Amino acid sequence: MTPRTSGDGPRVTYGGVVYPAQEIARGAAYELFSAEETPGFDWAPRPGTALPWRRFVHATEVTVVHPAADPGDEAESPLLVPLHRERGWAHVQQLSQQPAAAGDPTLAAVRASAVLRRGTRMVKVLSARQLAGYVRGWLPHGFCHREHDVAHLRTPAATAVLRTDGTDGPDGADVTYALRWRAADPADYDVPAGGAHRGLTALAPRDRLGGAVLGTGFVPSSAQLVPEFVTRDFADLPMPANATLLAYPPDGTEVVLYAYQAEQRGWLRMVGPQWRHLLAAVPGLNPDQEYVPTGEAPPSTRLVGGYADGEYEAVADLPGGFRVLAMTRAARYPVEWVARRLRQADWRGVPCLVLREESGWLRLRLRRPGPDAVAETGAQCQERGVYETWAPAAEVTEDRVVDLPYEL
Repeated sequence: MTPRTSGDGPRVTYGGVVYPAQEIARGAAYELFSAEETPGFDWAPRPGTALPWRRFVHATEVTVVHPAADPGDEAESPLLVPLHRERGWAHVQQLSQQPAAAGDPTLAAVRASAVLRRGTRMVKVLSARQLAGYVRGWLPHGFCHREHDVAHLRTPAATAVLRTDGTDGPDGADVTYALRWRAADPADYDVPAGGAHRGLTALAPRDRLGGAVLGTGFVPSSAQLVPEFVTRDFADLPMPANATLLAYPPDGTEVVLYAYQAEQRGWLRMVGPQWRHLLAAVPGLNPDQEYVPTGEAPPSTRLVGGYADGEYEAVADLPGGFRVLAMTRAARYPVEWVARRLRQADWRGVPCLVLREESGWLRLRLRRPGPDAVAETGAQCQERGVYETWAPAAEVTEDRVVDLPYEL
């Protein structure tokens, strides 16, 4: 059966029925439309359409697409699940939720298929409080996901499994927020599994926010099979050019709130007046204002690059590459080498990142959080996996600036 519709968009077969659809994230997911009430579809009418019922599905749930989507040169590698009659998708999903199965060869093969490349679009779901922090200068850090793997999760209810702030629902408004950016280099990310992250899996519920870290590399969920990543050492990453802050109201519409302007180190407001009510729940945020720095402390990390025997601050302007960070177009030269610069130190024998310095005290973030490191430093959980504390600068050892080079 085929619902009656109009339009020239793709048509997909889902559950044996052909539906008109709209492509999301270059074919990673689809929004399906129906004129009639259908199980699993939500009533979400929009102006100018006679198809008020809709549902978001991942591309892997669609069996036929008419016409076939062309993802172009930026197609991400899909999550590959080796299935047979004894071990179906449901079995692999259940396996991903069992910490004891972290070394299972099938699960490891599925996780390894979630490949990052330079320019991969990454997503971090945010609370209203976190959105306010990013507008005012926070940098990407902690748990995140490939957009390709989560493109079908677009409503506040669906994105609850991706939140890192310790709550499972919208904060005072029926809207969810997200940060989207392009990965500057795969080396900036790690899989939260294996020996280096064993301490995360051992943390007691009282010492953490958000869902438990399973050690399998997948999001804790009763229904989803979503690979997760963390920024390496839980470090901040320099904000790349054209990153965006997004909002998703209940109907799943993607609203671009702000776009990052690297030269101004600030956020340009993109949202029109009809959507500014989506910012009502964000604490201390004026929806009619744009945000640029006003003399805050320097960022905890930055890109540096070389051009003509000189060193300059650089910016990731992907997919184009890396260039000198300059206000004038004529000075935005492509760099000859580039590295991520950050500051590391040890305190009480615990490896840390130095975020900032104030009056003889250092703000530290644990590079390898675990029960012993948290107890030794008294670090507090800021969001899932991210633990920070203050330490007297005089007590810190091995304080050094580190450059992590990228391959060009």
